[in-house]
Amino acid sequence: MGLGNSPPPAQSAKTGSSLQLPRNVWVVTLTSFLTDISSEMLFSLLPIYLFNVLGARTGLIGVIEGVAETTASLLKMTSGWVSDRLRRRKALAVFGYALSTAAKPLLYLANNWVWVLGVRFADRAGKGLRTAPRDALVADSVDDGRRGLAFGLHRAGDTGGAVVGILIALGVLVLTQAGGGLERITFQRIVLLSLIPAVLGVLVLAFGVREAGAQRDSPAEWRDNDRAVFGLDLKHRDRTFLRFLSIAVLFALGNSSDAFLILRAEDAGLSVTGILGMMLTFNLVYAVLSGPAGALSDRIGRRTLLLVGWAVYGGVYLGFAAANAGWQTWILMAMYGVYYGLSEGVARAFVADLVPASRRGAAFGAYHAAIGLAALPASLIAGVLWQGVGRWPGFGPSAPFVWGAAAAFLAVVLLASMPRSIGPQQELARRD
Repeated sequence: MGLGNSPPPAQSAKTGSSLQLPRNVWVVTLTSFLTDISSEMLFSLLPIYLFNVLGARTGLIGVIEGVAETTASLLKMTSGWVSDRLRRRKALAVFGYALSTAAKPLLYLANNWVWVLGVRFADRAGKGLRTAPRDALVADSVDDGRRGLAFGLHRAGDTGGAVVGILIALGVLVLTQAGGGLERITFQRIVLLSLIPAVLGVLVLAFGVREAGAQRDSPAEWRDNDRAVFGLDLKHRDRTFLRFLSIAVLFALGNSSDAFLILRAEDAGLSVTGILGMMLTFNLVYAVLSGPAGALSDRIGRRTLLLVGWAVYGGVYLGFAAANAGWQTWILMAMYGVYYGLSEGVARAFVADLVPASRRGAAFGAYHAAIGLAALPASLIAGVLWQGVGRWPGFGPSAPFVWGAAAAFLAVVLLASMPRSIGPQQELARRD
């Protein structure tokens, strides 16, 4: 079923249960599960560590997160294109996970924001190397009729790992009697614990996944690809994909780092343990919805679910703008999980629908790169809007969320104006 060096399975419109998905989907899902245990143990607490322990201001936190995501974005475009040219996804994916794992121990030594910036830079570089080849590997390994289910399962596994990671971090806080705040020694213990699942995730991927045999172009398509920009035809073949990409970038400009959601919850009155509980709720909702939403998109279409998901996002951000109590941010974060469950895996399956198999790596690279590059201005805008309190009218903790909601609702209107998506095989047939 698309394993080994054989070509990917025949295209099919049929759907199936998750148990019938190929081995590669399960291995990649397990890797993401283990990696996210490690990452959420650290990064759900990192904004609080930066703000309360290291004394970094919100504008600086925005810079750190934006630079980190920009680094990942530049590498995502390159790594996806390279995986198309080599017809190999595994090596880049394994190396990316290994690099992120190697960076995390340095957080143990971090005593100022410069250390954190360096770690986030290396961690996101690893993510940049692995994301596009990994997503292309999943798409190569499964037929069209189960693509949404495959990506939904992967997102569910990834988010399930986040749930476990947050529970571990919460357990450490409770056992060390640090429930009312976060101390450096407690964060250092969590750093050490996070290395165990991170290393296991790299080993699972290295020994468990197999190349799926990315589809080769015809000689004419290969010549066209040589003239393309990073494997994409900017004028003809990939216009529908590029239109979707431009709308997604607009949405992303209002989607600042989730660090601001965490800081907003703290500003509204949640304790550190309350914030971890809030993030746990978010990830549980996200994990539960991802698989069913992906399978539903196989039947009713990706665009419909994306429209609903983005509209939910806009409503959630308006809620964060108005929130004045911790319990309100907790409920809003659960709804934020609904947005993620309806959108994240579905958007990746949508990208795979819009381009032929031979250009999936490039398409995923461009998609993740563009979204990530938008993260820098998005986080900078959010930091400046928040930090402007007391200086300009209309600025303060609510302002970043009003901006995010406005960008989301505009993106919904533009996405609704797109024609209904067609798959790559139909697009090729129409051009012929």
